[in-house]
Amino acid sequence: MPLLEPKPGALRPRGTGGPSPDRVPPHRAAGTPEPLRTELTDLLGAEKVLWKVSDLVRYASDASPYRFVPQVVVIAEDIDDVSAVLSYARGRQREVVFRAAGTSLNGQAQGEDILVDVRRHWAGIEVLEEGRRARIRPGTTVLRANAALARHGRILGPDPASAIACTVGGVVANNASGMTAGTTRNSYRTLSSLTFVLPGGTVVDTADPPADEELARAEPALCRGLMAIKREIEADPALTARIRAKYEIKNTTGYRLDAYLDGTTPVEILRGLMVGSEGTLGFISEVVFDTLPLDRELWTALLFFPSLPAAAAAVPRFNEAGALAVELMDANTLRASVSVEGVPADWAGLPGTTTALLVEFRAADAAGREECARRAQAALEGLDLVAPVPSITNRFTGDPGTISGYWKARKAFVTAVGGARARGTTLITEDFAVPPSRLAEACAALLELQAAHGFDAAVAGHAAHGNLHFLLAFDAADPADVARYGAFMEAFCRLTVERFDGSLKAEHSTGRNMAPFLELEWGAEAAALMWRTKRLVDPDGVLAPRILLDRDPKAHLRGLKTIPQVETVADPCIECGFCEPTCPSGDLTTTPRQRIVLRREMVRQRPGSPLLDGLLGAYGYDAVDTCAGDSTCRLACPVGIDTGALMRDFRHRRHGAREEAAAALAARHFAAVEAAARTAVATAARIPDRVADRLLEAVTGAARKAVRPDLVPRWLPQLPGAAARQLPVTRRSGAAAVYYPACVNRIFAGPGGRPGPSLPQALVAVSRRAGRPVWIPRDVTGTCCATIWHSKGYEAGNRVMANRIVEAAWGWTAGGRLPLVVDASSCTLGIAREVVPYLTPDNRSLHEALRIVDSVVWAAEELLPRLEVRRTVGSAVLHPTCSMRHLGDETHLRAVAEACADEVVVPDDAGCCAFAGDRGMLHPELTDAATAREAAQVTARAFDAHLSASRMCEVGMDRATGRSYHSALVELEHATRP
Repeated sequence: MPLLEPKPGALRPRGTGGPSPDRVPPHRAAGTPEPLRTELTDLLGAEKVLWKVSDLVRYASDASPYRFVPQVVVIAEDIDDVSAVLSYARGRQREVVFRAAGTSLNGQAQGEDILVDVRRHWAGIEVLEEGRRARIRPGTTVLRANAALARHGRILGPDPASAIACTVGGVVANNASGMTAGTTRNSYRTLSSLTFVLPGGTVVDTADPPADEELARAEPALCRGLMAIKREIEADPALTARIRAKYEIKNTTGYRLDAYLDGTTPVEILRGLMVGSEGTLGFISEVVFDTLPLDRELWTALLFFPSLPAAAAAVPRFNEAGALAVELMDANTLRASVSVEGVPADWAGLPGTTTALLVEFRAADAAGREECARRAQAALEGLDLVAPVPSITNRFTGDPGTISGYWKARKAFVTAVGGARARGTTLITEDFAVPPSRLAEACAALLELQAAHGFDAAVAGHAAHGNLHFLLAFDAADPADVARYGAFMEAFCRLTVERFDGSLKAEHSTGRNMAPFLELEWGAEAAALMWRTKRLVDPDGVLAPRILLDRDPKAHLRGLKTIPQVETVADPCIECGFCEPTCPSGDLTTTPRQRIVLRREMVRQRPGSPLLDGLLGAYGYDAVDTCAGDSTCRLACPVGIDTGALMRDFRHRRHGAREEAAAALAARHFAAVEAAARTAVATAARIPDRVADRLLEAVTGAARKAVRPDLVPRWLPQLPGAAARQLPVTRRSGAAAVYYPACVNRIFAGPGGRPGPSLPQALVAVSRRAGRPVWIPRDVTGTCCATIWHSKGYEAGNRVMANRIVEAAWGWTAGGRLPLVVDASSCTLGIAREVVPYLTPDNRSLHEALRIVDSVVWAAEELLPRLEVRRTVGSAVLHPTCSMRHLGDETHLRAVAEACADEVVVPDDAGCCAFAGDRGMLHPELTDAATAREAAQVTARAFDAHLSASRMCEVGMDRATGRSYHSALVELEHATRP
């Protein structure tokens, strides 16, 4: 047994509410049943089949209010895998559901049998024709695709609020649109072509000239059936007119029947049907979009009205004036968005009926923006605007920061309101459309209906297109509350259809919660055509049953998930998945959402159940150990849930008293620890490389077994040599700042084989050169930013070092009169923010007076204006660290790099390297997974310099790319050297 084994039972929930009626049943404790597990493993390989109960549970939830536990999860790598799974399912009468980002709001990404992950291996974009078109793989996020297109002044038409996380495949499969897409810029209208796999295994590329000929050979009955339905529709003028009328407003309810009118061949019809089909007709493996111009000149206002109907009545004015977006937010939405960083705090005091319109005009150039401003001003005339709190201006602006803040509040609608709901309640997101001319009337009717059923919903939406969303929270564990929700839904659907002839789903696609009402909206004849379409394309019923078509009138009440209370920090989570693209461990073990999902299932279980034990047994490695702890999930989460902090707390819970005491002892005697570490690195450098690597890997491997693998780092060949024994000599007199070399830069040297100064030497030299000399205190040895202890959850050691560094910094900086410049971004973050909760009251007061400045910020703001650049390299690629994202320092890194290089590139897939101090040495597989996509971009071409701002992140990127990364400050010193 390891010397410092984690405390048994430390991760067991402290309070369980189980057994919950929707808990995973006990017979599922063994995971995927046989022979399913063995057969799929033999077919695909063990690495592509997830079978543990913890795997099944973490894939059981998405952003919707539903939860269905699959029998197995398959990680498909290519079309061959997809075809193999479909063939297997047909032969065994099984069902298949495809899942990408899991951000859909109606349960489309959940299945009860075989669930296929088509996110992990399905990302990538190829920009075509100078950006006018783009070939995109389905696992690519909309944000990632638009980042590549922006360099060409182009953008995708669909612009869902979940662009940070939702994938292009999901956007097409749901015909999601967003703030500006309406009925003309959505996937159906802007798709050039797509490639898909039919349930029978036939692969169709709609851009391939012989596609129809090949489809006729492979699937003759399908082709005949599609053309027969087309003829039937076209022979019925009333039905044809009805179909055309339904798509004059936004509509994603059911299959896209106008595909039969717009397409002239079976392939063209299928191309249209696939859009919005929710994975029920085939798997979309690739899409080609016709892109749109990215108009960068904006003229935007957030306008406040006394009521929801008053705001809705103003919408036609802005539509007529040519606004591209007119977004509505009611008082509940506005008040909830106060939790979003940057939103004015006084919105919390808005009166209960206040409603805002976010109105935006876009133009290609300044002249166009001036014309937009003229039209916007004319539309404002005579409007009844209110300003009940001081932050409201009711004025148009072109300021990018202000505009970004408005959109941040709007896009956080679902997550911010969901985060503010009562703890333990389930969130429902509804999405409907009415003719824009009747929006005000629909708003009044909606408010009346909500009040009648006891709901106080939050309302927001794309008012320009008559498309509103509203959120309801109820207790899915309470049958009476479920019945209340069910009664509301019946009344709401009848109101929308019978009074307004509206769309029950405008852009979120049918999903499980609207499938029972499809015939109500479309009528029996059109609904029957949709059932025929499904049987034609998928005669064996393999793909996603009950997601788009369901004859059970109560299907929308089946599978509703309870939300048991867990740790307070995690309770606001609505499982939206916005955190997942930024998570370093997402392709290795679990994501922040999945960590919370697993925690909730633990609470649903009966204490001591074998299934609970199985979840706990996997959670240590899958959730806690392989969390990088970088907290970038908090930045992506609209309500700021910090799952990294939760995992650090779990690490603390697992520590025994002996382990905590050892960590505190190391903090108190850190000077000796630092010296020993540097000596060990120096000793290793004197041994021949191959011998040293084998020897040190063996020694550290044995120590990991003896102590604990999550505590003792393993030796990595990429580790640099030892730093110089002595730091540069500096003078306190005349210093413009105090320079604090981080302990990592006092222990490790820069990249081997690179001539020139070390980072401390470079920073001292370049500061002196700029006339802003820095002073290094002689007693920095033995101090640290405390991140070593903080990241591992050692509270006692963290308190020791946090207070020591603040007291020392107070003395060094003469009570804060000089800034403290720190040369590692993670250490800057540690001293500036992370130490604060661990300080004594007196030291917290000292900390408030300190000015902590990252060395890259120091260089960009204080040095660059005073330096002459004498030489540059041709190109540099940057790795912005996650700490820089927290600090908002990424632009400073770019500024320094642009002074040193003619071309500066930040990879679109740049993210946390997950080296996280020493976590990359504890779990190298974590860094391998986290850096794979960024490394692929970096190694796809040559660069003259590879720059970052944290030594261990540089080591992580060295390991990932085989290239040598170094500090941007070292490059700056070289560029400005006389």
